[in-house]
Amino acid sequence: MASVQVFKSHLKTPFLILLIAETCVVYGSVYSAIFIRFYSVGQDFADIAVGLLDSAVVITLITAITTLSTGLYVGRLREGMAGVLIRIAISMVMSSIMVVLIFYLFPDLFLGRGVLALVYVQSFFIIGTVRTLFFELVDTSVFKSRVLVYGAGADASYIDKKLRRKSDRRGFDIFGYALLDDQNPQVDEKRIVTIDSPLLEYVNKYSIDEIVVATSDIKSRVKIDELVDCKLNGINVLDILTFFEREAGQIRIDIMDPTWLVTSDGFNQSRLRNIIKRLFDLVASFVLLVVSFPVQVLIVIAIWAEDGIGAPVIYRQMRIGEYGSSFNVYKFRSMISNAEREGNAVWASEGDSRVTGVGSFLRKYRLDELPQAVNVIKGDMSFVGPRPERPEFISELSEHIPYYKERHVLKPGLTGWAQLNFSYGSSMEDAYHKHLYDMYYVKNHSLFLDCLIILQTVEIIIFGKGAR
Repeated sequence: MASVQVFKSHLKTPFLILLIAETCVVYGSVYSAIFIRFYSVGQDFADIAVGLLDSAVVITLITAITTLSTGLYVGRLREGMAGVLIRIAISMVMSSIMVVLIFYLFPDLFLGRGVLALVYVQSFFIIGTVRTLFFELVDTSVFKSRVLVYGAGADASYIDKKLRRKSDRRGFDIFGYALLDDQNPQVDEKRIVTIDSPLLEYVNKYSIDEIVVATSDIKSRVKIDELVDCKLNGINVLDILTFFEREAGQIRIDIMDPTWLVTSDGFNQSRLRNIIKRLFDLVASFVLLVVSFPVQVLIVIAIWAEDGIGAPVIYRQMRIGEYGSSFNVYKFRSMISNAEREGNAVWASEGDSRVTGVGSFLRKYRLDELPQAVNVIKGDMSFVGPRPERPEFISELSEHIPYYKERHVLKPGLTGWAQLNFSYGSSMEDAYHKHLYDMYYVKNHSLFLDCLIILQTVEIIIFGKGAR
């Protein structure tokens, strides 16, 4: 199975296995480091190892968090091995700093500097080796589902158009496209297969793992009885929208039938869910404000150093929130004063001349967004959710993008699923692509997904991804 669903979030099975394996590597490295360090001086390893459990668990958990936060388990990771090794090194440095701080607060957990150094050196080299072997296997058929696309028309063509890269296809291999009755082929004719036997017999013959039904006209074109036979005999059968949701983390509104929106799982709301999310938002925002306070002080000093003491530091801008309510979002000022002198809202563009020197740095690492933690505490925003948009753009976006207003059933977020998966939006087309990811979040939001998004947002901050 190429993916598993955890709290409605689709996780790639190979990367989940990799996470477990590398977590075991770090845990084992703690005991290995102790053995290497103390065996040479004649101390009894067994006596020392008994008291190591708490320290080993702390080091392992912290390292798992830092590796997650540097994007090392993202299924569509496209970097070469050199980039991966840099990420591993950064995660090890982050882990070591956090572990030292924890050991300082809880001295009973303390391990010597030599032991810690051995733990991280061993972990780095072993994980680097494991990664090299992993990338040799992950793009082979070992971890992939063998997929028959039941349909070869316009809907089916989206698979080749939107999931072109090798990294997009780490979870599946397309065996072929089955052309249905009266269907105009829209895929490469070389990929079209002819089903010359009962469907169940055919998929068993060619070891098909799942069937993706890629047509909206399912009643007149699809042989339902044959699909039912396949389903009852262990072949996974799903529609193309669910396939895209799983593989791309998107809801393809361009081919979505409204009945799917109504009948599919998700889009859940409840009072208990809202209370839990609110408590999570408050805790996360207070932690962010406390941790980032020294950084925010430096940002104020930097803005004043560039524009003069007393220059505006905080920028307020009207945004649209939950159920269409309006509020003022807070940001560190990253543009010149009166950036929109004529009063017209303008998309930020690549190399925008209105952005100041300090502002360029703040935008690159998303530090201008830090004051929005106050918006979260006030209840205008959530920590995770679709990014809030300006009212000047809402009517135009709603006119051109289907289901755009549906994103407002949730509070907007300081960070979000679209921010992880798409670059900074600066046009109608960008807004459209981001909305595909926002709809995925609206459908599948959960506390588990929020935690994953927050962890992966660290990657955006560290590497300055997608800012303008």
